[in-house]
Amino acid sequence: MDTDELTAILQEVRDRVTARHPESAASAMPLPDLMPLLHARDAAEAKVAAIGTVNPRKGGPLNWVVQQLKKTIARALDWHVREQVEFNRNVMACVQATLEVLEETRRALTMAEELRDIRAHWAGLRAEWEHKLVANETKLLRGLADLNAAFQHRAGQTEGFFRDQIKLQHTDFTAAVERSGVDIQKRLWADLERIRLDYERLIHAELRVIRQRAAVSAAATVSVASPPVVQAAPLEFDYGRFAERFRGSEDYVKSGQRFYLPYFTGRRDVLDIGCGRGEFLELMREAGVPASGIDLSRESVDTCRHKGLEAETADLFAYLADLPERSLDGIFSAQVVEHLPPERLPEMIRLAASRLQPDGVLAIETPNPECLAIFASHFYLDPTHTRPVPHALLAFYMEEYGLGLIEVHRLSPAIESMPALGALPSEVRDAFFGGLDYAILGRKL
Repeated sequence: MDTDELTAILQEVRDRVTARHPESAASAMPLPDLMPLLHARDAAEAKVAAIGTVNPRKGGPLNWVVQQLKKTIARALDWHVREQVEFNRNVMACVQATLEVLEETRRALTMAEELRDIRAHWAGLRAEWEHKLVANETKLLRGLADLNAAFQHRAGQTEGFFRDQIKLQHTDFTAAVERSGVDIQKRLWADLERIRLDYERLIHAELRVIRQRAAVSAAATVSVASPPVVQAAPLEFDYGRFAERFRGSEDYVKSGQRFYLPYFTGRRDVLDIGCGRGEFLELMREAGVPASGIDLSRESVDTCRHKGLEAETADLFAYLADLPERSLDGIFSAQVVEHLPPERLPEMIRLAASRLQPDGVLAIETPNPECLAIFASHFYLDPTHTRPVPHALLAFYMEEYGLGLIEVHRLSPAIESMPALGALPSEVRDAFFGGLDYAILGRKL
């Protein structure tokens, strides 16, 4: 390697390290200078190269003779100095190898110093960078937290405001719609009821005119003069205990009869035909409705009077016939019509209808023959039953004698007392095993 080239490389390394780390250049450990060693090597190589050569002299014959002589002597002594020359060359080779090793060592030391300075500088930069990073992250997170808190506060205020406004408007709108819907529905149903009532009154009036023209009034007169129902022979058992066992307790019967309260609330004179133990009369008293009852059983009437209820022993036909027409605004009869002879049932309906005021209500409850279950375990338990009455027949009688707005309601589902019916398809169960009883209601036209 050329001396000038090596020197330039060393200087370039020094300049690069000093430029990167000027603050550490002054404190860095100085590296040994190899230039004197290089000069000594060059001089030694020059001497080694001169071995065996003849010193040049000025030209001329004498010089040529001298030079030839010296060459002859050098060739003659070549065997003697050969080992010395070889030794010298090996020494110079060793010196050259040493210089190269020293140069590599110097270069490694320079690079190590540079790397050490870089590591120290990078450690400082990294610590400073991490400190700044932590500070910036802290500021960023604090700023985000402040922004989020402010946003949540404003959003909560805005959301609450809009929620309150929407809720208020929705409430007002819903209330207005409900009020309007209820008012419209009430007016619509009232109009429909009035139209239906007028229509049925018109039909009844026309039928009555036709009947009068057909001279059927005589038959009606004969019906009015019909003798009262002949009482059967007194039963040889306690009928009150019988009703308690097979019809149910008073509380049970009363809970079922609460169904009729909306139809009789506000009435001024109600009659209970077949009042029994007085469950319906107690309901009327609780509702503030004046009511009285009649029954063929003196024991039942005594039970009612013991409760402070108004009741008397009477035959329904005689009692109704003695009342003035249009003297009642409500008649209730539960579990009675199935005890009457079939031919007397129309007479009962006619008398009851004639004693009702316009818009007075007649409510009759009786076993439902559409429900086959009553024939299996209910209807024939009572030996005083004659035959069940289909609701279509009662509806026909009511319409014949001036009652309209007929309603039929099935009561006491059979499945409640006969859970085995749940195994039947719903269509079959509803058609043949529905309510054990039914209620039929009509209003005087």
